Amino acid sequence: MPIRRLPPETVNRIAAGEVVERPASAVKELVENALDAGAARVEIQADGGGLSRILIADDGKGIPVEELPLAVERHATSKLTPDDAGDVDLLRIHTLGFRGEALPSIGSVARLTITARSPGEPAYAVTVEGGDQRPTAPAPFPGPHGARVEVRDLFYATPARLKFMKSERAEAMAISEEIKRQAMAHEAVAFTLDLDGRTVLRLPAEHPGPEGRLKRLAALLGRDFETNALLIDQERDGVRLSGYAGLPTYSRGNAAHQYLFVNGRPVKDRLLQGALRGAYADFLARDRHPSAALFLELDPLLVDVNVHPAKAEVRFRDPALVRGLIVGALRHALAAAGHRASTTVAAGALTGFTAHTGVAFSPSAPSARGFSGWSGWDRPVAVVNDVLPGLNERSARVETAASDLAAWPDHAAVAPPPDLIDFPLGAARAQVHGTYIVAQTRDGIVVVDQHAAHERLVYERMKAQMAQGSVTRQALLTPEVVDLDPAETDRVLARADELAALGLVVEPFGGGAVLVRETPALLGDCDVQGLIRDIADDLAEHGAALALSERLGEVCGTMACHGSVRAGRVLSAAEMNALLRQMEATPHSGQCNHGRPTYVELKLADLEKLFGRR
Repeated sequence: MPIRRLPPETVNRIAAGEVVERPASAVKELVENALDAGAARVEIQADGGGLSRILIADDGKGIPVEELPLAVERHATSKLTPDDAGDVDLLRIHTLGFRGEALPSIGSVARLTITARSPGEPAYAVTVEGGDQRPTAPAPFPGPHGARVEVRDLFYATPARLKFMKSERAEAMAISEEIKRQAMAHEAVAFTLDLDGRTVLRLPAEHPGPEGRLKRLAALLGRDFETNALLIDQERDGVRLSGYAGLPTYSRGNAAHQYLFVNGRPVKDRLLQGALRGAYADFLARDRHPSAALFLELDPLLVDVNVHPAKAEVRFRDPALVRGLIVGALRHALAAAGHRASTTVAAGALTGFTAHTGVAFSPSAPSARGFSGWSGWDRPVAVVNDVLPGLNERSARVETAASDLAAWPDHAAVAPPPDLIDFPLGAARAQVHGTYIVAQTRDGIVVVDQHAAHERLVYERMKAQMAQGSVTRQALLTPEVVDLDPAETDRVLARADELAALGLVVEPFGGGAVLVRETPALLGDCDVQGLIRDIADDLAEHGAALALSERLGEVCGTMACHGSVRAGRVLSAAEMNALLRQMEATPHSGQCNHGRPTYVELKLADLEKLFGRR
């Protein structure tokens, strides 16, 4: 078949298919244009999931009337400036948009109208319908300057694309998620989102900086995120990482609450996601995911944002630097959090109490004598002791603190001094079910899972020992040859020194294989073939040998589990208080090796509400 040039209309529709995949894609491009124009306020309206109508209004600098026709031409942009020789440096990208494809792409598949007013100038509008551009004409405009972009009947010119759209509700949710991401990255800009005439987001402008950013994140992710987020702010070799990351005990069942930004641009990047996963590897089970909003800022020359038509992916010049910064900054923040656990743990315990007893508590709840079937004060104490161990969903009878103390032959002699209750985790008062330590603080009580807590303490000691020197190795009786493709072989051998520090000694063996001579002693009789292939996959995807470090972590966790205080072991008051003091002095002791809480703290005010005292 002969080679032919495609008609301009077809070319534009092909380009539109790359840039505008769905209504949310169009919203993203138009909002980024508003932000690049210096808008302090952006209003978004969408009807019918964005397929019927999209309106983006801003108070930016607008578009001069003579430039309006250019705005809807392909590859025409105000965001790239040629040098004296007429060349454009595509690596020095300081704006969110720069390709000059969004407006003409949208105009080729929809009915597009742009109304704009520059400061001190009258307003004009230009319309494009299915690629057919109409003459520029005067138009009304509500503000002193800015732009209003209206898109109607998206994809009417390409009906086949409509068949691949999801439901209107799903498309509306995608638009809402896109606006949330843009709002997170620009806390100093006010955003309003209306879907089918209903306001779903109204975000006032916040003061630029960490405090304003946290307020904006709290408005979008909930107040629980605000109270359980750790501030991240570190810089290395000109690359800065800032933002907030949730405590391990504030984890989620999926990665939907992970928001990553590069130079103000929302991205979905495997390197960044892998680094986030690696930073929490010691603290979360594989089916749990951290919550985070992280912002990376670096010289535009160090990152290529031109690798994807929708600008959703980026490529770093030094990925190892970026990954190391993310992992180091997050682990530093997690270590600084000490034994802190998320506030949602206590809230969950209180909810469990209400659900377990079948009693609904409110500010107008009756006093203790009003609860049916309770006599005196012995029954309320028994119920509290019964519910607090319910953290592991057990509902067996629990002995009272008094009866546990009576079981200690020398309990009077070893009673902790009164000032122990001023420590963060308080003074041990009882052990219930041979599993949980009940401690008293100055303003509440703390319930500790003794096995989970001691498991974390042992694990942290083992990690510290590993960090002080190379991991103990075991030589293989017969060195094992692992066949890989040449690229995988090169990646593994390039990290041979790092792998040796983790106890894995590899050497080249021909063109497409590696020879394994020694493995970490902690792994015992391991699957060498599978381990090396997993490491090769990790190096390809994340640039780091997560498989080996995670396996070592899993072994350490297993050894810590078997070497820690088991549930059912009776502890003396001195042993319980020693465990509490070790937890206070050990980073990450607020959660076990799988991200579950090691303790729950209930304030006195919470207990008083439970018993109708306030």
